[in-house]
Amino acid sequence: MLQHSTDVFAAIGDTPTIRLNELSQAVGRSIFGKCEFMNPSGSVKDRAAKAIIEDAVARGRLKPGGTIVEGTAGNTGIALSMLGNALGCRTVIFIPDDQAHEKVDILRAYGAEVNVVPSVAFADERNYYHQARRHAEVVPGAIWADQFNNTVNRRAHFATTGPEIWAALGDELTAFVTSAGTGGTIAGVAAALKERKPGVRVVLADPMGSSLYSHVKEGTLDFEGDSVAEGIGIKRITENFKHAPIDDAVRVDDRTMVEMAHYLARSEGLLLGGSSALNVSAAARVARSLPAGSAIVTMLCDGGQRSMSRLYNEAWLAAHELAPRCSDLSFL
Repeated sequence: MLQHSTDVFAAIGDTPTIRLNELSQAVGRSIFGKCEFMNPSGSVKDRAAKAIIEDAVARGRLKPGGTIVEGTAGNTGIALSMLGNALGCRTVIFIPDDQAHEKVDILRAYGAEVNVVPSVAFADERNYYHQARRHAEVVPGAIWADQFNNTVNRRAHFATTGPEIWAALGDELTAFVTSAGTGGTIAGVAAALKERKPGVRVVLADPMGSSLYSHVKEGTLDFEGDSVAEGIGIKRITENFKHAPIDDAVRVDDRTMVEMAHYLARSEGLLLGGSSALNVSAAARVARSLPAGSAIVTMLCDGGQRSMSRLYNEAWLAAHELAPRCSDLSFL
């Protein structure tokens, strides 16, 4: 008998964990991907959005007809808009102007009020995060989701994503590798896995231009270069990321990320977004440093449909000198 979920909230989570067969064979270790692109709105951010909204409703802060306000690179806003609509709530989104236009298109399709604002440093009051906070303060009946510092985000991954990965792999699991934006995923999953198996190795995957690699390796907030990666990498320590039990970090450049995205489409049949490709790149590098028989899992955060105008657009790639040129894994 076919099973059904009671509503869109109930459809979030319990995503498959699949083996990346071609990549695993090439590196001689088993690499698994948690298929978060199979959540209802298409990304891992459905989990945090669900938890934040349910918490706000339970506390009486959000009521039907209320307003959800958030600053987002896209995916969290899309998830909040989907769930907000299901509750009869308005959604107001502030998004920086350097994100792929597909995300803005999806937000508007959901009926969200979308404010595209300048992409400026966090210290600048025009930053999307600060604009969202200020807007929520003056709108009656509004909540500010605050995905970066609302630790309901981290707790959602501790309660759901981590246990799901453990249920799929159990004691076979050697390492968990993923990137961070808000920090909720890596912090929550890492804590859940280490509670079950303290020896599980947790490795942060970080793009260029982010400070988290230096934070893990040296305890500083230094950074190098820049990246076209969207929704991951940050230059500050959020409440969700703080105290995450991370053992090591690897840095992945844009060329490696792009090459891996195209490799996965060709070799695994997976059309994924940039954060997913960066995660898999880092997982493959970590895998090569681990003993034979190791099992590594990473997050396939979202699909590539939101990246068609960039990651899979020949003209855009050429303009950024990122056109893929490898037919194998030599880019690793």
